[in-house]
Amino acid sequence: MSQVPPASPRVPPACLNCGEPLQPTASGAAPGHCPVCGQETRVRPATLGELLQQFGGAYFATEGALWRSLKLLLLKPGELTRQYLAGRRKHYVLPLRLYLTISVLTFLLLRLVAGVSMTLQLPSDLDLRQGLWTVTHMQSPINAGLNNGSFFCRGLPAWFCNRLETRLDTDPKGLRREVEALPGRFISNLGGAMFLMLPLFALLHKLAYWNRRLHYTEHLVFALHLHAFWFLCLLLTLLPFTWLSWLVALLVPAYALAALRRVYGGRWHWLCLRAGLVSIVYGLALAIGLVLLVFWSLLF
Repeated sequence: MSQVPPASPRVPPACLNCGEPLQPTASGAAPGHCPVCGQETRVRPATLGELLQQFGGAYFATEGALWRSLKLLLLKPGELTRQYLAGRRKHYVLPLRLYLTISVLTFLLLRLVAGVSMTLQLPSDLDLRQGLWTVTHMQSPINAGLNNGSFFCRGLPAWFCNRLETRLDTDPKGLRREVEALPGRFISNLGGAMFLMLPLFALLHKLAYWNRRLHYTEHLVFALHLHAFWFLCLLLTLLPFTWLSWLVALLVPAYALAALRRVYGGRWHWLCLRAGLVSIVYGLALAIGLVLLVFWSLLF
């Protein structure tokens, strides 16, 4: 039995992308590409190999933009930001895209690897409706929880108490599921929360380095690159080696100082002073944000 040859790609009378009418060439043949938008005119269903090539392309190639960007990000603190601010951007992944790529990968792995170990393994005979269980207890006038199965909420907004009561007002098995699922929900929301913290980090550097006359978005580029590196460090802590956690604890501040020196310049004592002030304010904001994130994960 003879094989039927595949159908030739169809050439439409107008570009399928922008609608520009396609005029034949001097030889009478249809043009290969649209003269306006550049899209190919001979369209056909893509093969699986072509789809994978489109997904990777130069982005994941051996000498592609991703690997060049990662090389600078890992080996030369602040150099990727400096290259971007100097206008050399074509051969590197754009800051926001690089940040999103690394952060999504980080929190996906964190959800898969650490999410299992962070799940609360409650004893099978534990009855959450017996005794006193405090959900939040910041100080005496502000607390909420269960007391022998009865819900209480004091010193908190009414909407918060109502939402929390809805979460806790369930059967014992459902209540246990809610408690055990809390760490997983926290990790799922952590990526979005950290993304919302980036503008504050950039604003603090804008204030700390006001005399550099840099635009706010240029400080934001530095924030994106620095947080991307921190997320890569977070991946190291997922490996089962305790010494890696200690290494990360030393590497994070050392890398930040080196990146600050390369991007902003200045004397070391002024740099450390500015970095210390930014770290204190950002650390407090981050702590408050994580507490709010726990509440959000508990309620939604």
